[in-house]
Amino acid sequence: MSLDGKIAIVTGGSRGVGKAMAMGLAKSGAVVVVAARTEIETPHLRGTIGMTVEEIRQAGGEALPVVCDVTDETGVGRMVSTVMDRFGRVDILVNNSGIAFPARTWEMPLKRWELVLRVNLTGAFLCARAVLPGMMERKAGSIINISSIQATQKGSVDTGLAYGVSKAALERFTVGLAAEVAPFGIAVNCLKPRGAVDTEGMRYLHASADKTRWDPPDMMIKACVFLAAQGAGGITGLVATDEEITERLKGRD
Repeated sequence: MSLDGKIAIVTGGSRGVGKAMAMGLAKSGAVVVVAARTEIETPHLRGTIGMTVEEIRQAGGEALPVVCDVTDETGVGRMVSTVMDRFGRVDILVNNSGIAFPARTWEMPLKRWELVLRVNLTGAFLCARAVLPGMMERKAGSIINISSIQATQKGSVDTGLAYGVSKAALERFTVGLAAEVAPFGIAVNCLKPRGAVDTEGMRYLHASADKTRWDPPDMMIKACVFLAAQGAGGITGLVATDEEITERLKGRD
């Protein structure tokens, strides 16, 4: 599926699923803006926005690193202004930035609870709100929010209840926003992996876990590229796993 000439922003693109999706979008022809806070590599988590951009360029793609804290309204506005000044538009936004704090409710500090919701939910709102005026003016665009099966998983949430709550709210935000912007030709969808994805962050959070059933990010990449090509005349308001979307795509390749 070709995204030639499209301008895409991927938040949280310095590592993990975000990096994989950024590289997948670039391979499909999009110019990718890799937006995250990580400029300097940390000892326990490999990856920076510069490293992702360099890998995209080495593979023949075009990319731009932009430092952005998605919880900072001014910073998000500055990031989108940078993209608009450089490329003139934003066609695709992937709201992938996310954090978790694995603590039980009675052990959860308020500042951690609020931070998880600010990054995972308010960050997506701020980024979507910043790109929408341009998309509405052009009557085209695709916004993809990255959720988790822990949004609807029954029982306890091993990444912390705040994480599951934030992702459940993100799914409701997706459905509501899709209805609001459909008259402007914009698609808004929500994508989540069917289970654990083998990434740097997951290995750090669950160092002792059995990783044999963890998935590579391949299905997330394919599903992201498919949703990135959607407009309001196509698929919008969808909340689905990568497996559900790739099953739908069988026979189209």
